[in-house]
Amino acid sequence: MIKENLTQYAKNFDKNVDAFFSNNSSEYEIITNACKYSLLLGGKRIRPFLINRFYKLCGGTDNASFNFEAAIECIHTYSLIHDDLPCMDDDDMRRGKPACHKKFGEAYALLAGDALLTSAWSIAAQTKDIDSNLVLKAIKELADYSGINGMIGGQTVDLLYENKNADVEILKLICSLKTGALIKAACKIGCILAGADQDKISAAEKYADCLGLAFQIVDDILDEISTEEQLGKPIHSDKENNKSTFVSLWGIEKSRKLVKELTEEAIKQLDVFGEAANELKLFANYLCAREY
Repeated sequence: MIKENLTQYAKNFDKNVDAFFSNNSSEYEIITNACKYSLLLGGKRIRPFLINRFYKLCGGTDNASFNFEAAIECIHTYSLIHDDLPCMDDDDMRRGKPACHKKFGEAYALLAGDALLTSAWSIAAQTKDIDSNLVLKAIKELADYSGINGMIGGQTVDLLYENKNADVEILKLICSLKTGALIKAACKIGCILAGADQDKISAAEKYADCLGLAFQIVDDILDEISTEEQLGKPIHSDKENNKSTFVSLWGIEKSRKLVKELTEEAIKQLDVFGEAANELKLFANYLCAREY
């Protein structure tokens, strides 16, 4: 059921997010095309899905959270465009298709990432039918988790430890920032926009902490055992870049055991929401048992 729900959500998301990039000047159409190419390249839409579901779980009954769902995916997409650049991970493929810089060139890929990042704030700020104080609070959360103390900080530490042996605490720090920050932002923002109390926001944050770490460990496992065709991107890239991973430190079996423990802990955090959180419990199991 959860896979079907996520697939349907992704289809609806793709259909509606296109509108934010449809009225730009033909003079710089190449950047619009590069943005849309990367934004609509596929993906599970995990982060916008989490905003949507936590928003509804906390009492939101309409689609007023959609602007934030679009904004967080714009930020995630910009990070992938920049991550693939030769100066970063130097990956030619993304989701089974040419990376943005291979399709449009490095300069336009850089600008497309910049455009998606800056567009995110305009999109979020245009949110309607939600109290403006809640919108402002959610924008701050998104900015904090996207920036130097969040995703950017994680990417920075990741670069610093290329060709070095990172211990488990450093790997957890990288994961909590580079991968986990936007997942945490999504869960908290959904609650904030719906006016949830602090207990529910804290529970969503702890759920995200466990989910984000488990998600990254699964990524490390798949980089070892999957194929390029299944993942839609190069495999063994961490090993080739001499990066430490959870698998390189612990091995596959211990890594899988930790994923199981983290998933169980994530699910436990949802008890405060009652039976209404069953879909998000299934989502945690699905995400951490995925094969691609």
